[in-house]
Amino acid sequence: MTGKSSRFPLTLSSVVTTKTRGSTDSGRTATPQTATRNAAQQGMRPGTSVTQAAVNALRPTSKPTSGPLTAATPAPPRSLVTSRSSSLPVTQVSSATAPSRSNSMVSEAVRKAMVARVARQGVKDAKVLAAMEAVPRHLFMEPGLSSQAYIDASLPIGHHQTISQPYIVARMIEILRETGGGKELDKVLEIGTGCGYQAAVLSQVAKEVYSIERIRPLHELAKTNLRPLRIANLRLQYGDGMLGLPQAAPFDGIILAAAGMEVPQTLLEQLTIGGRLIAPVGGRHQVLQLIRRISKFEWTNETMEECHFVPLRPGIV
Repeated sequence: MTGKSSRFPLTLSSVVTTKTRGSTDSGRTATPQTATRNAAQQGMRPGTSVTQAAVNALRPTSKPTSGPLTAATPAPPRSLVTSRSSSLPVTQVSSATAPSRSNSMVSEAVRKAMVARVARQGVKDAKVLAAMEAVPRHLFMEPGLSSQAYIDASLPIGHHQTISQPYIVARMIEILRETGGGKELDKVLEIGTGCGYQAAVLSQVAKEVYSIERIRPLHELAKTNLRPLRIANLRLQYGDGMLGLPQAAPFDGIILAAAGMEVPQTLLEQLTIGGRLIAPVGGRHQVLQLIRRISKFEWTNETMEECHFVPLRPGIV
């Protein structure tokens, strides 16, 4: 790690002045405007549908990286397993168990095109890519937005919140996994359940996933979205995410889906020694910050890349 040992909470100045680590998709920010840019990059002509543009993205000769539910394998996804097991493969929701949503523009080919694009953007972890392919993103969208579920953009889910850009979901989970030296994630805490999509992806790559949402209607929405999937290793909690979940701590991974000016000390103290936390930090200018706990009173931090998230707020509503 290139970061210096620090005591926390971090200040904004301690992260925005750090040289941003390079990536294959430098400067990419998770904003709705990326949808237009990505469409242009994929060769979308006027009058071409999102589906056709995504299918066109499959035509290059290079193939997508391949590689309680528990740790996933990069094997091709199968239909959803509904029984509890201590060791289940990456699974894919079948139409029989999925909520009734329009599937006219959300075919398997479109989802594979999304995964192929995420791989081209620099995500290499085969298990993460397999999880992204296994979880149908359109099932977490309002019917009117389901046709846009696989474009490269964050999209509204109500209450001034968004479902994160597919690339940033995959990248943050990859960072949690790769900084662990390939060690399997045992217990992960997500701050900001939203509509439940990222929690579902996390459930494919970790043994246990806990997710907290502070907005009750979104907590209920996530439960509704996730209930048909019958994910045995995922537990949802309504509460203040800035307080973490001390009754389930410690965690070897914590991921935040909202940006604060600093990382709450309470969350840092709920990491195991050697645990990792990935979070957006900042106000108008935000960066992904990777934090590792190296002792009882010491953490290191590293700035990864630019991003854009909704604000992290205290309390419940």
